[in-house]
Amino acid sequence: MATVVGVIIVGIIGFVLLSLTVMGMLASDDSKVKAKDNSVFVLKMNGTVSERTEGGSPIDQIIGMANGEAMGLDDILKAIRLARDEKNIKGIYIEGGTTIFDAPATAQQVRDALLDFKKSGKWVYAYADQMMQASYYVLSAADSLFLNKTGMIDFKGLGGKHEYLAGLYEKLGIKYQVARVGKYKSYVESVTRKDMSAEDREQHEAYLKGIWQLWTSQMGESRHVSAAQLDSLANDSIMMFATTDDYLQAHLVDRVFYPEDMKKVVCHKLGLDDDEDINKLNLNDMLRLKPSEKVREKGGQVAVYYAYGEIVDEMASGFLSGHTIVGQQTARDIQKLAADKDVKAVVLRVNSGGGSAIASEQIWHAIQQLKAQKPVVVSMGGMAASGGYMISCGANYIFAEPTTITGSIGIFGLVPNFSGLVTDKLGVTWDGVATNKYSDFENNLIFGSENSDEMRFLQGYTDRGYENFLSIVGQGRGMTKDEVNEIAQGRVWLATDALGIKLVDELGSLDDAVKKAAELAKMDEYHATAYPEKAGWLDSFLSSQEESSDSYLDSQLHKLLGDLYEPVMQLRLDQLRNRLQARLPYDVSIQ
Repeated sequence: MATVVGVIIVGIIGFVLLSLTVMGMLASDDSKVKAKDNSVFVLKMNGTVSERTEGGSPIDQIIGMANGEAMGLDDILKAIRLARDEKNIKGIYIEGGTTIFDAPATAQQVRDALLDFKKSGKWVYAYADQMMQASYYVLSAADSLFLNKTGMIDFKGLGGKHEYLAGLYEKLGIKYQVARVGKYKSYVESVTRKDMSAEDREQHEAYLKGIWQLWTSQMGESRHVSAAQLDSLANDSIMMFATTDDYLQAHLVDRVFYPEDMKKVVCHKLGLDDDEDINKLNLNDMLRLKPSEKVREKGGQVAVYYAYGEIVDEMASGFLSGHTIVGQQTARDIQKLAADKDVKAVVLRVNSGGGSAIASEQIWHAIQQLKAQKPVVVSMGGMAASGGYMISCGANYIFAEPTTITGSIGIFGLVPNFSGLVTDKLGVTWDGVATNKYSDFENNLIFGSENSDEMRFLQGYTDRGYENFLSIVGQGRGMTKDEVNEIAQGRVWLATDALGIKLVDELGSLDDAVKKAAELAKMDEYHATAYPEKAGWLDSFLSSQEESSDSYLDSQLHKLLGDLYEPVMQLRLDQLRNRLQARLPYDVSIQ
């Protein structure tokens, strides 16, 4: 009995302590941080940067993970703006250079924000043990760039190889059946070819060269060397094995020293003694910053709605990782914005390579209904291509970053056929009855050896989807279907090129889009509000617990299958996704 009573008492005490801890964390989450005089915003750039991340736990601050490995572009830009406007923050110190950006335009937006920060008269310093290429592009905007005495810089240009699985599937007895429209719509090629098509090579070369030319031009301007010199360095094999003296001689960095010397440099810049403590604010601190001067929200509200990730018909399962744009839910959110009288204009922030053509059209329709009531401006992030372009093209005005990847106006249907594996290799046969000729349509597509009728119907369905896509773009961009078809065909465009063919209206940032939306709504004073609201850390924690079993099974499957994991998951995803897809053919994340 004494043992039982003791267990109960300990349980009660534990519950009380846990409750107090959670209450303290909730209070901490809402607490404000004040910048002391001579403060420095310390931005650690060693994780991944994507369009947006959900709220993390306040306990991250206690265990030293306030910056985390995953960072949201929206948080970084907001923090840099706050640092610019806060009088007690004297500069930004960036530490680390191995960041992975979800797209070239994401890196460019961080760099542009740093350049804007410098216009305030404040300084930016950067230090790293090593700098990957995209990080170097961002860090080159700093006033002074420092490298570890034994550090390295990855500087070799843009490019890479793509994986083609047709040979593997051929050996397994699996054949992908394709219905597509658009000679550049190359998503299907990774499972139907063993090499890159001429059309896909053409579009890859065009957008990669465009990005590299812009990068070398901007880096050269910041580092006071010519773009041609930087391009020549990337072609020099010595850059793969360069010493820090080589980097100095090429003007890629300003000084090299060990990490402990960096504090002396910052202290000297602040007018402090070498042994004095620096008032450092990390990213988490900046997002909870209490401004020295009161800032009030002015004028009408411009809603900034974030649409990023794959476009899907339903909420993603454990096999579809990352944030998704769910067709029905997004349409409902847009309808709410249309009905909200406080919202005077809407900016649709798009960072998506597309997905389900049906879900994309559903979102497009909701935007047309919204547009009938209030101005809609699109701000394209890293990419707004295929289905991502479909949901964008009907806006009143479209902004894109210079390195945004857009276009890819095309449709495809992709169905794996297992008859070679299941019947020819494993000996499984099929027989049955049906009331009508095509009652077993789906099963015959996947397992039937004679399904030419079914594929003909799927191609007709795909053709109609493409015609509809052309009509949607033509209506939104003031072009005929023939004019759209000339620049469509699934072709991927860099925004600088898309500007000249009327796919976008202007090159500019999210702030430019908000300003334009306010202008169209005839508002002299305005403030921006982000939608949908981010999930709190507790909701994110509970959600992660629900997904933990899926993650565990997925990790075990990865161990079991090894090199076969990717092609098997590709088959699984193609089965889960809608048959009609408007999707970008490749991942554009960079390091």
